[in-house]
Amino acid sequence: MEVLFLGTGAGVPAKLRNVTSIALKLLEERGSVWLFDCGEATQHQILHTTLKPRRVEKIFITHLHGDHIYGLPGFLASRSFQGGELDVTIYGPKGIQTFVETNLSVSQTYLKYRLHFVEVSEGIVFEDEQFLVEARLLEHGIASYGYRVVEKDRPGVLLVDKLKEAGIEPGPVYKKVKNGESVTLKDGTVVDGKKFTGPDIKGRVVTILGDTRFCGAAKELAEGADLLIHEATFAAGEEGLAYEYFHSTTTQAAQIAKAAYVKKLCLTHISSRYDRDDWKMLEGEAKKVFATTEVAYDFKEIEIPLVKSLSQ
Repeated sequence: MEVLFLGTGAGVPAKLRNVTSIALKLLEERGSVWLFDCGEATQHQILHTTLKPRRVEKIFITHLHGDHIYGLPGFLASRSFQGGELDVTIYGPKGIQTFVETNLSVSQTYLKYRLHFVEVSEGIVFEDEQFLVEARLLEHGIASYGYRVVEKDRPGVLLVDKLKEAGIEPGPVYKKVKNGESVTLKDGTVVDGKKFTGPDIKGRVVTILGDTRFCGAAKELAEGADLLIHEATFAAGEEGLAYEYFHSTTTQAAQIAKAAYVKKLCLTHISSRYDRDDWKMLEGEAKKVFATTEVAYDFKEIEIPLVKSLSQ
């Protein structure tokens, strides 16, 4: 599981930062990529990476301001031209389907794959056997959501040597044991799968927020996350301006991270008023409140390592 920042700026594209788009790479977990927002020129940013558009199976839109969605029609069209044939599901606030379908219709763009739309409201917006995604409404000028991506815990490793010592030979029974099931052998022996697997592998949590003021919903989404990605449009001391424009400061993001006991905070959506020389200053402001803070920049990658195990 890795996060790749394709755009980390606020409002308009700048030389040093493109507008918002974040890729959550789940290549080992499910062979796919999830995009969070798709600002203008996201597909151009992808050209500078190893990311394959055909791998993108889900796109989560936080809100409908242009710097978060203007790149979506172009990306979808190029994905089709580049051989993408698997369906894509787009999650977002009310209006996202109209925006996409109108653009494709007016430009007479034909896709080789089907689009599915999920209009987001608060609660669980996606769940399967591997992942759960929860959305909460934040505080912004228009409906803006944050997403909490939860990887479900996985069964521990199969203790093959221990099984063989117990006289249980390889076969279909191993799969049931791996799932922690109790299995009855031909001789009537009952095998408790939990005794032949290691501790469960704890799933990871990534919280990706849309544009927002300092608010309680952000803390709730971030609770115990391995990584919190929080906007920091303004520097410390600009709380009044941040509130007026429905954004957050570096220290406010850090306060959320501290209160939610996250492992790492990454600041993004940085205003172009702050040039490269200011980035360390912004990071330093947040670190005074929450030490494990980093400032994102375009093409920055963060790996989210597995926790070794859960105690049994």
